[in-house]
Amino acid sequence: MSDYPSEYRYTNDHEWIAVEGDTATIGITEYAQGELGDIIYLELPEAGTHMSKGDPFGTVEAVKTVEEVYIPVTGEVVEVNAALEDRPELVNESAFVDGWLVRIKMSDPSELDDLMDDEAYLAMVGE
Repeated sequence: MSDYPSEYRYTNDHEWIAVEGDTATIGITEYAQGELGDIIYLELPEAGTHMSKGDPFGTVEAVKTVEEVYIPVTGEVVEVNAALEDRPELVNESAFVDGWLVRIKMSDPSELDDLMDDEAYLAMVGE
């Protein structure tokens, strides 16, 4: 049994997206945080920022690397996970729950159709 929520959608760049109505919560996957190692800093957009699908929306800095994260659907950032300012390690500890990055109001929910389900994502990463 996978720890990857089956109701989430996943990207080739290792982001996850959970949808509730027209709002989507976005984070990086358990696999991604494991590959990055200890996360020490996150740079994320401000609420009110409009993003287009595929745009980089921030950076995740780990001890040995810095990686960009990409928005999986078009929309406006409505909330940023403020807890990560003081505790970026939440992404390592709880990638799918407490370690979410941003919430956006989606402009085009049909873009979700381009994303993978949990089985396809796990097959891609070889788990």
